[in-house]
Amino acid sequence: MAGWIFVFFLLVSIAKVQSSVFDVTSAAYGGKPNSDITQALANAWRDACASTWPAKVVIPQGTYYTRGAILQGPCKAPIDVQVQGNLKAPLDSKYLTKQDSWVGFQYVDRLTLYGGGTFDGQNNCYKNKYCKTTQAVNLRLDFVSNSMIRDITSLDSKNFHINVLGCRNVTFQYVTITAPEDSINTDGIHIGRSFGITIDHTTIGTGDDCISLGDGSQQIIVTNVTCGPGHGISIGSLGKYQSEDPVAGVLVKNCTLTNTQNGLRIKTWPGSPGFGIATHIHFQDIAMVNVGNPIFIDQQYCPYSQCAQKAPSTVQISGVTFANIKGTSATPVAVQLMCSRKLPCQNVWLEDIDINYNGDKGLLTSQCAYVKPQFTRVANPLACATNPF
Repeated sequence: MAGWIFVFFLLVSIAKVQSSVFDVTSAAYGGKPNSDITQALANAWRDACASTWPAKVVIPQGTYYTRGAILQGPCKAPIDVQVQGNLKAPLDSKYLTKQDSWVGFQYVDRLTLYGGGTFDGQNNCYKNKYCKTTQAVNLRLDFVSNSMIRDITSLDSKNFHINVLGCRNVTFQYVTITAPEDSINTDGIHIGRSFGITIDHTTIGTGDDCISLGDGSQQIIVTNVTCGPGHGISIGSLGKYQSEDPVAGVLVKNCTLTNTQNGLRIKTWPGSPGFGIATHIHFQDIAMVNVGNPIFIDQQYCPYSQCAQKAPSTVQISGVTFANIKGTSATPVAVQLMCSRKLPCQNVWLEDIDINYNGDKGLLTSQCAYVKPQFTRVANPLACATNPF
């Protein structure tokens, strides 16, 4: 009798495990390739999120369309989303269900998003100067924790590709992000007010920052990232708003930047309305290939002349290391450390910097202000050739 009871419970367990797969193309949800699966995906997520067993939502191979998907938790158990197909946004933004988000996950713990599929934002604004820009982010993570995003592609987002807000302990691995070099505001991964975010073995080429860290980004690790084209890897911009949270504990290591407008950059606004902090930031083992402004602290960041240049930045930058940075610069000023006259940069180190310039616009040089960096194995032209401080 005990044996039969065991077999019975085993069969029940197998049935439950099998029922924890929620395929949007199943008869229960009715999604079909080359059609709109907005409702099918919403229903599959609803049922998977309610499962008390680990659940998996599946979008199989094929091409699918959705006007938007805001997938909310909390869920009752760990949840996987396996995207194997090509998911496409509407060409015209007016058909999006939300103007600032296309696909989003909110308040989810223990999410795994994977599968080799593509999130195609179908942004063609860079081809049409009369096109109205939109705020729709390809993939938005709000208050997601203990999660993994791996082996997916974000293509031609209408705005930022991936936006991370209020998240904890999330890893991005083997992610590919692609947009034309002249596409506007197409940051690869933007992080804000999040803790314990790791980006590893990821390839990003866009029309804006490959990776950007906003205020409140803490304990961030970026490793083995290939960046380019784009605007480089940026801390900031910071100091534009009142009461921003500190940026602290950032490691960028073993990355390659190719043909980017900037390299490793910390940028803060002048005329900041409040005081901010950016500290314990380390850039290490970075290869540069024809990069503009390879090493750049810019505390006079003011795009489109939208700020009061005369007022200094009130963001305190401290504890910054640039170590083993090698390669070629697209501009003769390869190192710029332009800090705030109100709050000069503190404890900045440059070690093993070997950057060459082969252009015809002058000799290799560097420029510094309101900073007294420490140098180890840095050639004289790169060691604050001009510094009025």
